[in-house]
Amino acid sequence: MKSIKIGGVPEHFNLPWHLAIEEGKFSKKGVDLQWQDFHGGTGAMCKALRDGSIDMAVVLTEGIIKDIINGNPSKIIKVYVESPLLWGIHVGAKSKFKSIEDLREASIAISRYGSGSQLMAIVNAHKNGFDTNNLQYEIVKNLDGGVEALTKGTADYFMWEHFTTKPLVDSGVFRRIDSVTTPWPCFVIAVRDEILTQEPKAIKNVVKVINKQLKKFEVPYQIDNLDALLAARYEQQIEDIKEWLSITKWNRKKNVSKKLIRTIQNKLVKFNVIREEVNAKMLLKKID
Repeated sequence: MKSIKIGGVPEHFNLPWHLAIEEGKFSKKGVDLQWQDFHGGTGAMCKALRDGSIDMAVVLTEGIIKDIINGNPSKIIKVYVESPLLWGIHVGAKSKFKSIEDLREASIAISRYGSGSQLMAIVNAHKNGFDTNNLQYEIVKNLDGGVEALTKGTADYFMWEHFTTKPLVDSGVFRRIDSVTTPWPCFVIAVRDEILTQEPKAIKNVVKVINKQLKKFEVPYQIDNLDALLAARYEQQIEDIKEWLSITKWNRKKNVSKKLIRTIQNKLVKFNVIREEVNAKMLLKKID
């Protein structure tokens, strides 16, 4: 039995992993897959991949591409969620800000540098004609930190996944000014180079299991009352889960095309997230 440590956000996107672990599907393939929740998001997972505390991660596409370019010794092996991520742009309930234009000089709460909350703030600023060189950040570590920062007024706005923050909007903690989608597939799977070299069979088996598991989440669903299960586990309203499921497209392909990575990098350069494109071989690893 090979032990593999994997990280991911504690959000509805990762239910397929938890069900597969609970059902012993990885164990049947000889893999002891140990899941670790990262409330700090992609930035925290990139750090964990760098220091070797996890072996693989389900991370935001833009975050891991930027971090690999900056020296993270990992590779992308698969697109996990093919559809874009819907980001909510939030302010505190009592904030004076009413529109995107009001945020031009506002300070931004981010979980950490290199996180999706920072990189999407750059994308959103660029799309709205803000000066991306003068963005002001407040490090808040996670969603709870974002709540505290916006409530206390130490930061002005905070970008986080739309449906995860929906209960905070419904309860009046946050007010959502707008939402924006990523112009690329939202989640990929990344693995440390050392593990790709040492445990190629185990990684292949992990991908085989999760790809098979994802079929259950395709329409028509093979899981009874899937919307109720997701709503209960992630404290969401069923109508919100139904909306999320309707816009989410899972990817069951084993590998990532170089063309896709070039297209994503081109957009990341345009949005000033990375300086220049690198050879796709630097970012990708085929596993079959």
